Amino acid sequence: MKPAVSNKCNHWLYFYHCIFLPACRMSTTPPRPLLLIQTAFIGDVILATALLDYLHQTEPDTPVDFLVRKGNEGLIQQHPHVRQVLIWDKKQGKYRGLWQLLRQIRASHYNRVITLQRFASTGFLTAFSGATERIGFNKNPFAWGFTRTQPHVIGNGTHEVARNLHLLAPTYQGLLLRPRLYPTPADEAAAAPYIAQAGRYICIAPTSVWFTKQFPQEQWLKLLATLPPQYRVYLLGGPPDVAACEHLLQASHHTNIVNLAGRLSLLASAALMRGAVLNYVNDSAPMHLCSAVDAPTCAVYCSTVPSFGFGPLSPFARVVEIKGELPCRPCGLHGYAKCPLGHFRCAHDIETAQLLAVLAEAEMVNL
Repeated sequence: MKPAVSNKCNHWLYFYHCIFLPACRMSTTPPRPLLLIQTAFIGDVILATALLDYLHQTEPDTPVDFLVRKGNEGLIQQHPHVRQVLIWDKKQGKYRGLWQLLRQIRASHYNRVITLQRFASTGFLTAFSGATERIGFNKNPFAWGFTRTQPHVIGNGTHEVARNLHLLAPTYQGLLLRPRLYPTPADEAAAAPYIAQAGRYICIAPTSVWFTKQFPQEQWLKLLATLPPQYRVYLLGGPPDVAACEHLLQASHHTNIVNLAGRLSLLASAALMRGAVLNYVNDSAPMHLCSAVDAPTCAVYCSTVPSFGFGPLSPFARVVEIKGELPCRPCGLHGYAKCPLGHFRCAHDIETAQLLAVLAEAEMVNL
């Protein structure tokens, strides 16, 4: 026989279940927001998006804001895992804008501010953000103001995505996450007519900000001369690349080339690249666009090397580079306005047959 429960106990049970527990639930405060900072180039922002997916998987309730340089905001303004995009105009009122950003950041009361860069300006924003946790790489000049730092080692094969992930999770040893972009319906609609018209097509993004990372025009012309004629070729790039792509089109004898440089947004270009049989790119932003939408990639490396940690991450991704070694290669992390030794063999000694071999492999995958 069960012992009787006293009225006093009943009162306490009622208080616990009906008053105390609901009050505890109501007093649970939502997670404070987190800020990611990456104000460098387009490719750097794209690679940083891998952290957005990681945070969504591990902390789905944490609001995430993202600071980028003006011009790169279109990549993530509609990203489903970003609450707010902060923009730094580096060309107009650069340092006035930096102070305004610092005030905005401090007013947002972030729990964590994480800079993915090693430069003083973003280190300054992080160190003086007022955030509980201020995280960045130990090479940053303002690392003394961080609550936690991580080493940033280039050249040992560690990918930049992994280096960034270790800022969030220093002991992370899981699979290398790919960056992810989300073309909007408008981006998909902009790319759709070119996909429908072409059937099977190839994209070439022939330019780069850095001359020694850019496969030379004469080398692209050799490839265009040998591509199967049934493929339409789309030349891709931004507004600054229109003239270079038009010059390539005019100099080529391929009969089915369309210059789309300057006509598609970055995300619309990504949507187009996703449907290509193959995308020929330099070690540059279009390579990372491919990685972010799983587009088949042939990355041509001239003066830089994949071991720097910025290589392609698409399921079908191949790197083409000079056979053998050159004592002068790599000559720098980013590249130069011209070859320091004047011969540019790291680009000119790449054989067209190497590029065609990747296309043949991609064709087999697409059967």
